[in-house]
Amino acid sequence: MRGALAAAVTVLVAGCVVGPDYVRPPVLTPDAYKEVSGWKVAQPKDEAIRGAWWELFGDPELNALEAQVSVANQSLAVAEATYRLARALVREARASYFPTVTVGIGVTRFRRSSSFGPSSGGGAGVSSGGGSSSPQSDFTLPLDVSWAPDFWGRIRRAVESNRAGAQASAADLETSRLSLQAELAQDYVQLRALDAQRQLLDATVAAYQRALQLTRDRYAGGVASRADVAQAEAQLGTTQAQAIDVGVQRAQLEHAIALLIGKPASSFALPAAPLAAAPPRIPAGMPSELLERRPDIAAAE
Repeated sequence: MRGALAAAVTVLVAGCVVGPDYVRPPVLTPDAYKEVSGWKVAQPKDEAIRGAWWELFGDPELNALEAQVSVANQSLAVAEATYRLARALVREARASYFPTVTVGIGVTRFRRSSSFGPSSGGGAGVSSGGGSSSPQSDFTLPLDVSWAPDFWGRIRRAVESNRAGAQASAADLETSRLSLQAELAQDYVQLRALDAQRQLLDATVAAYQRALQLTRDRYAGGVASRADVAQAEAQLGTTQAQAIDVGVQRAQLEHAIALLIGKPASSFALPAAPLAAAPPRIPAGMPSELLERRPDIAAAE
């Protein structure tokens, strides 16, 4: 009888456990592909340290700007706060494994009055001896201890869920960091390319101004026609308009860089200077191992 009762209790307890352990769904992956040699199963490496990859450009100004992204960018600060919240939820879930102790301190200060009380005749009334007793204090120290054993696995499942959420949040944080750093590098290189273009346009404008003056002198001397002067003026005006457009594009990129490093665009400025160093060599093909380092894939998993 006792054996049957124990077996029944065991079955009931096992049946009340909150769900089975997570097992990754099986996926049929071939050992090799006939079109591709060197095929291998991917091994996620999103936690790998990427390093200061922007130093390949050899630009001190870019290095200084990239260092400010992790410090002052507001989008990255939000992602870091979300990650800290996820870590706090893990600690909160783990705390449910242990007893909860609640302690409170209370102090009551009072004085008993003897002005009202029973009269000498036995009835209610005012006593003849007025006054009050000395002040008194009551101290209370309530202590409450509660603990619920994790028989059904609810706390364990909550810890597992919050831990997975923290891992995904960490991957999201690295995704934001990598995206912002890449966007800053792209905007900076484009801005320096516009500086080089603006330098070329300024030299072209100066040359066209001299050509226009020469054409006007030739027109005044009867050597050139009015159409030649109009053509020189059109060339100069078109080049000046292109220089203005380049200036507008550069201002937009400068504002974008200010936003990425957490500074107001109205007070941020980058001196005009084309890229001094040659850009790094880009290989014709990128290795597939780069996909293993993508943090967004780790977050999805």
